[in-house]
Parts: sequence; C-alpha cells; structure tokens
Amino acid sequence: MVKINKKISLDDADRILADAKPEQCFWVNNGPIIRNLNEMVNELVYMKEETFEHHVNEEKNDIANWIGDILKDEELANDIKKFKSKEKILEKIQNRIKFLEKKIEKERILI
Repeated sequence: MVKINKKISLDDADRILADAKPEQCFWVNNGPIIRNLNEMVNELVYMKEETFEHHVNEEKNDIANWIGDILKDEELANDIKKFKSKEKILEKIQNRIKFLEKKIEKERILI
C-alpha cells in the first residue's frame, strides 16, 4: 500500500486537480475527453466495462499512466497501477481528490 504524502505542497495539489492542457487530455475509447481528476471520476461511474477494460487490463493501465505522466501525481498513479477493478480505481481517485481538496482548503485558510 502506498502512503499518501502529507507534505504535498499547495502548488502540487492545485496542479494535480487542474485541467490538463487540451493536447494532454485523456481520450476515452469511443467516449468523451477528460481534462481532470473530477471528470475522470464522473466518467468512471458510468463507463461501460468493455471501455474500462480497453484502458485498464493485464498489459496496460492508461488511467494510471495519464495521472502519473500528465497530471504528475506519481503517488496516485503508483497506487492505482496495480488495480484492474474500476470500482477500486474509482475509490482511490475519489479519496485522493478529497485529500487534495482538504489540503488546499487548509492551506488557503492559513494564508
């Protein structure tokens, strides 16, 4: 299990939750274009299993790669890389969003 780094900076939290550049968005197979983690959560909730399996299977995990390579959240990417279950990946992303949003809220109160 990967531990969440409590020392993540406010800038990192903002960057991870921000929209990816248009050319770096996640293109769902036969579906929408995803710009950020919240949109990924929304899409995963309704994503058909065959679409999910196109992106996450024994050979690859496109979601983890996008999160690590584009959003630069290596912790979350490493945490979900091992999972092949849509529900488990969805849970991990939701937990990470909550953690980052709390971090931002806490830091902004101190400013």
